[in-house]
Amino acid sequence: MTITNQESGTNVHEIADGIYRINTPVVFENGQGFSFNQYLIDDEAPLLFHTGPRKMFALVREAVASIIKVERLRYISFSHVEADECGSLNEWLAAAPDAVPLCGMVASLVSVNDLADRPAKPIADGEVLSLGTHQVRWFDTPHLPHGWEAGLLLEESTRTLFCGDLFTQGGANNPALTEDDILGPSEAFRQQMDYFSHTANAGAMLERLAATEPAILACMHGSAFKGDGATQLRALAQALSSPVQAKKVTAS
Repeated sequence: MTITNQESGTNVHEIADGIYRINTPVVFENGQGFSFNQYLIDDEAPLLFHTGPRKMFALVREAVASIIKVERLRYISFSHVEADECGSLNEWLAAAPDAVPLCGMVASLVSVNDLADRPAKPIADGEVLSLGTHQVRWFDTPHLPHGWEAGLLLEESTRTLFCGDLFTQGGANNPALTEDDILGPSEAFRQQMDYFSHTANAGAMLERLAATEPAILACMHGSAFKGDGATQLRALAQALSSPVQAKKVTAS
């Protein structure tokens, strides 16, 4: 792990071949901790998934610059329209002249083509985009966990699922990559603040993601998970269908 800003604690950790987790821990006035993660795929056409909030732009840019020249970025992608997902989108577009927003078809139509300083590159459900040695596939996940325009990316060679707000974990000092259960901590967080829309299609969408057998779950808040991602996703589906708090899942 490399600390890129001593004051904020922003750090970078390679979680898979050519895939970097950028993490900024935050402790609020009430003493509770949280974290904001972005993920950079370093390739011929580098991609950043999540921008971070606008006020964190300088920290995230500093971290990205420790890996690649920021000007090389080609795609700025995110799950849905929300400050921590795309709050600094236009700052990134200004810093990387060849970059374009990469988002789902609905997001491009209803929000991004108006909000962004350059037109989005919309990506269809199931469409694959080559970045060079890495390939990413887009999955529409409307209202999972929230947002009509929501979607997720899978990097196919490393089987890394950029899963956005799924498995959100509280705390400021979680390890960058863990093989321990993340469903328990994420369900504990959801018990306090349920951010899921509880769409009737959640189970089917989670099963579709589980069928890709992800080896890494790249979460936006908390640790990334390494192991049997399919089991974690199926357990999440079960937890969402039941009022009873989920039991711990053993990673394999």
